[in-house]
Amino acid sequence: MSKAVLITGASSGIGEATARRLAGDGHRVMLGARRTDRLERLVRDIGELGGTAAFRRLDVTDAADVRAFVAAARAEFGRVDVLVNNAGVMPLSPLAALRTDEWDRMIDVNVRGVLHGLAAALPVMREQGSGHIVTIASVGAHEVSPTAAVYCATKFAVRAISEGLRQESDGTLRVSVVSPGVTESELAESIGDPEARRAMQAYRSVALPASAIADAVAYAVSQPPEVDVNEVVVRPAASAQ
Repeated sequence: MSKAVLITGASSGIGEATARRLAGDGHRVMLGARRTDRLERLVRDIGELGGTAAFRRLDVTDAADVRAFVAAARAEFGRVDVLVNNAGVMPLSPLAALRTDEWDRMIDVNVRGVLHGLAAALPVMREQGSGHIVTIASVGAHEVSPTAAVYCATKFAVRAISEGLRQESDGTLRVSVVSPGVTESELAESIGDPEARRAMQAYRSVALPASAIADAVAYAVSQPPEVDVNEVVVRPAASAQ
């Protein structure tokens, strides 16, 4: 059955790959990100392949903007079946580097952005009597590594939020967390700390393609209504972490 799927952070990486995969599966996708030129190109690509897609500029740190994004999707497709909370940033650094602006940015995007998505989508899903929240976390939601303390804290947080939401659901709402290991994306480009950047270059030598994570999202979305895939961890076979 075709679903109306909203994807944040859809302009590149996992978000883009998920948009392409779900549209290819016959779902209607509403894409949100700040880089509208990329979204426009992605919507055109999906349309040329026979899929259905629309986009809206989105800043997940702005609660009103997220509400408008959800409203636009509902106006476009009539429903909001799935929200994929994918937008995230990862400017790693040792805590002693005191990059407090970067800490704030990770909290704003990775945690508040997810909460803004929930606040906007849940009332619609409750009214419909069904819905599915998929949050892209990280293996950093399960373990902590040097230079990644704040990033991991944000991912632990969204994993906890998702589990709380699952427990509070009355059975009409499905909740999934997909935790990627090292994956090809633009996240590492935000790393300004030289030490953390060098470490990430070595770590990314076995990176998965973003399509592998999109496949995991598609699996969770494709299950029948009575099946709730709560958590999926996807790592490169050659990765210890």
